[in-house]
Amino acid sequence: MMVQHSGQVSALEVSASAIVPTLSPAGSLGFDDFTNLTPLVKEELRFAIQNKRQSHRMSSALDTVTVSERPVETSVMKTEFSPEEDERKKRRRERNKIAAAKCRNKKKEKTECLQKESEKLETINAELKAQIEELKNEKQHLIYMLNLHRPTCIVRAQNGRTPEDERNLFIQQIKEGTLQG
Repeated sequence: MMVQHSGQVSALEVSASAIVPTLSPAGSLGFDDFTNLTPLVKEELRFAIQNKRQSHRMSSALDTVTVSERPVETSVMKTEFSPEEDERKKRRRERNKIAAAKCRNKKKEKTECLQKESEKLETINAELKAQIEELKNEKQHLIYMLNLHRPTCIVRAQNGRTPEDERNLFIQQIKEGTLQG
């Protein structure tokens, strides 16, 4: 985003005070002023400063050398490495490749192990759920049997005898051998 000014002012001539008029006068910006700026304003300031510096370099270079109209290309030259460094890089890459393969295999084995354990736990869970259902059914059956037996217990209790009395009487009759049918 470029800052537009009225008149024939180029981006090279834009000062910091023109971009951020609420700050102090041009040229007197301090570090604290930059900490409160938004990233977009900071980028504009950097751009303006870079252009200013480039224009000063160009004008001083124009005094001594004529610059062609072609844009200047900056390329990073690849530095040549000695054969020893190349060999070291190859060995390092090979070791890294082996280590990466080991890591992938280890991760795969761990995943398979966790998958098997998960399946095993799911099987155990299903068995336990089935056992719970069986126990619930058994409980319901026992409650049903108890409810069927309850009227006879009430009749005995009304006669003055409790189930404990009945048991003791039964044991006594067995001891005496006088058990009646």
